[in-house]
Amino acid sequence: MALVADAVVPGQRLGHVQEFNAGVGTYSRQDFIYASVVGLKKITIENNELPTMTVERENTQSAMPDIDAIVTCKVVRVNPRFAAVNIMVVDGKPCTDDFQGIIRVQDVRATEKDKVKIYNSFRPGDIVRAQVISLGDARSYYLSTAANELGVIFGTSVAGGSLVPISWQEMQCTKTKVIELRKCAKPM
Repeated sequence: MALVADAVVPGQRLGHVQEFNAGVGTYSRQDFIYASVVGLKKITIENNELPTMTVERENTQSAMPDIDAIVTCKVVRVNPRFAAVNIMVVDGKPCTDDFQGIIRVQDVRATEKDKVKIYNSFRPGDIVRAQVISLGDARSYYLSTAANELGVIFGTSVAGGSLVPISWQEMQCTKTKVIELRKCAKPM
């Protein structure tokens, strides 16, 4: 755990250039080394050289969903009009913050939108690959699974077994061999 003395702010003088090399998160000006970011001061020593002074950020920036981003999310609620999801990954980068999304019934498939039943496409606990189509309202992003490569990528059956896709709208339980309806993602 870092001491309070190790926490630094931008512009804070950290040392002299004759004693340290300036590393990541620092800069040198007029023979002194200053912090350029908020973080923790670190000193590393390598091979009889001057020690290197760096400032490491405590928290990295969370991935933010943006329009056309591919997200991986978990279904938390299903009702006849939409599936509510928690977004976990944005374009391959994990989210440290919580983001909610909605997959509306008209955004599940590109064709036959009037025949879609949300409960036959998603169930709570399913892991879904989707695309952000709109920033939505203040509470959640609007997502779509209309493309072939979007949809359920992992699910658990009613019996508790893993589901494997057998067609674009069916998954089979590995334990009981029972077929359940889902909007499956085409393997990438």
